[in-house]
Amino acid sequence: MIRVSLPGRTDVGVFGLARSGLSAARALAEGGATVAAWDDKESSRQAAAQAGATIKPWQEWPWDRIKTLVLSPGIPLTHPAPHPIVTHAREAGAEIVGDLELFARAIRPKSANRALAPVVAVTGTNGKSTTTALIGHILQSCGYDAQIGGNIGKPALDLAEPKPKTVYVLEVSSYQIDLAPGLVPDVCVLTNLSPDHIDRHGSMEGYVAVKTKLLSRTDASGHVAVGIDDAHSAAIYTRLAAARRAEAVAVSVGKVLGRGIFVIDGRLHDAWGRHATVTVDLKSAPHLPGAHNWQNAALAYAAVRRLVKDTRSIASAIQRFPGLAHRIEDVGRVGKVRFINDSKATNADAAARALACFQDIYWIAGGKPKEGGIASLAPFFPRIAKAYLIGEAAEAFAATLRDRVEHAMSGTLERAAAEALRDASASTAPAPVILLSPACASFDQFRDYEHRGDAFRVTVEALAATTGAEAHA
Repeated sequence: MIRVSLPGRTDVGVFGLARSGLSAARALAEGGATVAAWDDKESSRQAAAQAGATIKPWQEWPWDRIKTLVLSPGIPLTHPAPHPIVTHAREAGAEIVGDLELFARAIRPKSANRALAPVVAVTGTNGKSTTTALIGHILQSCGYDAQIGGNIGKPALDLAEPKPKTVYVLEVSSYQIDLAPGLVPDVCVLTNLSPDHIDRHGSMEGYVAVKTKLLSRTDASGHVAVGIDDAHSAAIYTRLAAARRAEAVAVSVGKVLGRGIFVIDGRLHDAWGRHATVTVDLKSAPHLPGAHNWQNAALAYAAVRRLVKDTRSIASAIQRFPGLAHRIEDVGRVGKVRFINDSKATNADAAARALACFQDIYWIAGGKPKEGGIASLAPFFPRIAKAYLIGEAAEAFAATLRDRVEHAMSGTLERAAAEALRDASASTAPAPVILLSPACASFDQFRDYEHRGDAFRVTVEALAATTGAEAHA
């Protein structure tokens, strides 16, 4: 755990006590702060009290003494309207930050000339988690103490304190960027940009601006790696390259670059400051299937290349990457039917990446809908044998699919999986795939996408048990 000391700011409020909020409360209490905390959930309040926080509704906090409010990333800061505690904190003159800002201050204290350990920050719309995990895997394979967290796995403040070979590898969401103005990455990665969280940022322009903000803060001695295969990201790369602060490295799948990192037909080429050299055949990386994962691998390669000089070691680590839970994860087989957990696909663009990997798909989709729905997935409809719709988005998805894709209104994940297994087993397809790739957020029926993916795995195990088959962990 990374302890947080805020000189002269001993009274701190923490609002929202999920993973990051509870972590912040604990780190602040350990650092000597007096912490007032609140969450609507009783279990979260109890956990914070055990960590040393005083539990009171935020209206009863000593606002005359509180100068810092630590806000959970999921609580509205600006759009669609600020939460009442945000308005109150501003009126009281308190700064509003998140746990990543506390992490940033602890890792790069004002008393030090530089950060206590390098920070690699990964942001973007899709591919963040896989890219973050792959960067950490490469660094660990090459002898670094890679501490992986942020919006994936552990909250940043729950990571270990820095040691001589520590590198912090953080997935950073747009919500977290808004609350971390002091986070200065040594390496920053932008995977791609497509419409997402528009309700939170007001417009696509607002969403793009938030992502740009983090990249532009990258330390001048470091570098940014930008996937340039979408128009928004390409424009950001052009601006960063022209600014000549941190070095900007272009990354592409399908485009030959005169300078940068690019992938053609699965072969990763390094043309960063030298003639293009093939460094790894990504088709030999079994857990990185498809062009979207080739982009993730190329971005991870670009992120670590200054730290790991031996490109052969990077290539070997990429080929040995074990994959990421909830992202095109093979979780079992019943007879000829394969089950794939892609619960991390919380929007249509992410779901497209999974749909592109398979044929004869029995698709489980739906949840809390996002702007744009699934109309953009029409090119993949011929791959889908049948869709099983769940959650709040079911009616809207059914309207899009209409007579183009056979579909069932399954309602729940458990029912959808059972119906899909029945239909896939009876099909003439030699290797049908039941794919959970919801193209939706999970919050209508689950705590988060991990809870949804875990529920799918449990369901697959139960279905396998009734048939005498086996499911994998």
